Formats: sequence, C-alpha cells, structure tokens
Amino acid sequence: MEPGLQIDNLDRKILSLVTKNARIPFLEVARECKVSGAAIHQRIQRLMNIGVIKGSEFILNPSKIGYHTCAFMGIFLKKASLFDKVVQMLEQVPEIVECHYTTGQYAIFIKIYAKSNEHLKRILHDKLQSIPGISSTETIISLDESFKRQLPVE
Repeated sequence: MEPGLQIDNLDRKILSLVTKNARIPFLEVARECKVSGAAIHQRIQRLMNIGVIKGSEFILNPSKIGYHTCAFMGIFLKKASLFDKVVQMLEQVPEIVECHYTTGQYAIFIKIYAKSNEHLKRILHDKLQSIPGISSTETIISLDESFKRQLPVE
C-alpha cells in the first residue's frame, strides 16, 4: 500500500462489500459494518478523494451488444518518443477498451472488441496500420474470458 495512505479495518470491510456489488445500498453496507449510513457515505467519499476508489460503472457484456471478438494486440513503435502521440491516436478508436504502457517485447499492449473477425481485420487495416509511429503489431484473439475479478482488499 502507498505510504501515508490510511486504510483501516472498516475501510477494508466497506471496500470488500462494494467491490462485490457496486450497487449495494449504503444502508446495507452500514448494517454489515455496524455503523451509520452517514459514516459509510463519508468513508466512501474519503476513499474516492484519496484515489482508492476510482469510481463505479455499469459493465456491458460485449457479446450482448454485438461484439463477439475480443483481441489483445502488442504494438511495436518506430521510436519510443512517439508513445504519447500513438496513444492519443489509439484513444480515438472506440473499439480499443484498454491501453497499457508495457515492458518487454511490446511498447504498448491494447485490448480490442470487434463485432467479428472481419470487423477486427478492418480495424487493424483501416485504423491501426495507418497510425504514424507504429512499426508493427502482433494480435492475439481471445477465445473466452475464463474469469475477471477485483483485487482482494487486505
């Protein structure tokens, strides 16, 4: 944990409950934690202010909205100094849902959703291969997401 970041056992219990269900009512969290609803509200607000909680969101099921192909792509850059410009251009591609600055073989690693393999091919050909600064890419298609989870709060 980051130095100076004060998280006590009540914070941990709150985080454990809200990461399992972001829509859990504060009063239910308060009952579980044996404190007032106002205390829960204040704690969650503080956890957001110090950056422990980044927000809450509704998570869409990609296949239910027509995106049946998930792929990961490693991106090689012509020069490391082009990173910021390339990321700005990648950000303009709505099918890219994650972008990571990485060590190892690739400079950038992205996650893409496409409606089909044909759609993925069009994204690669029409959008990504035309970005100046990218020297080459390597694509890995995901056959299935076995699991995805939040980190445990310790």
